[in-house]
Amino acid sequence: MPNRGKIGGLYLILDQQYTNQDIVSIAIEAAEAGVDVIQYREKVLPKKGALSVAKRLREVTVAAGIMFIVNDDPALALGAEADGVHLGQEDIPVDVARRILGRDKVIGISTHNIEEALDAGQMDVDYIGFGPVFHSVTKMVTSPHGLEGVRRIRDSVSMPVIAIGGIDQGNVSAVIRAGADGVAVISAVLSAPNVKKAVSELKKGIGSGRNSL
Repeated sequence: MPNRGKIGGLYLILDQQYTNQDIVSIAIEAAEAGVDVIQYREKVLPKKGALSVAKRLREVTVAAGIMFIVNDDPALALGAEADGVHLGQEDIPVDVARRILGRDKVIGISTHNIEEALDAGQMDVDYIGFGPVFHSVTKMVTSPHGLEGVRRIRDSVSMPVIAIGGIDQGNVSAVIRAGADGVAVISAVLSAPNVKKAVSELKKGIGSGRNSL
């Protein structure tokens, strides 16, 4: 059973479209280097193919003792025996996802402003994703919230906040100091020449940010 409400640290989003490397291999290296949560995001494969990959990632995360989250799809999360699901604002409603997954699974939701964060606080979710914090190479961002945005969200909600958007080794400590419980990354790891080194540096930055609070 996942430890609901204790989401934090380094949250790696694995999406095959952003790397030429096999994401299962990346997951193995990232797990060995100390990543805290792995999320599988799949926008291209048919359902059976996605389930096959998700099951392999589940095996990796079980062996490493880390949390495994599936993006968007509660049914895929259930089929892969994942620890939970992460939903976007336009995905299936939280209450429906909760009925599908049950009480023991983790549910997170993406938020992009104070209003969405406050709404999430009234839902049966375990954490919120908040961003974009900075400009990102994986999504078109016109108005990043910056560190002040993270501070405002931290002051507005009591649940764990996972910051996302342009976070890398150079700014991760500042994001944690601003109040984030953890950070979600894609390109900072998937584009790195050395996955283990990238994860290790991000973890060190998170630790540094926490130690300065």
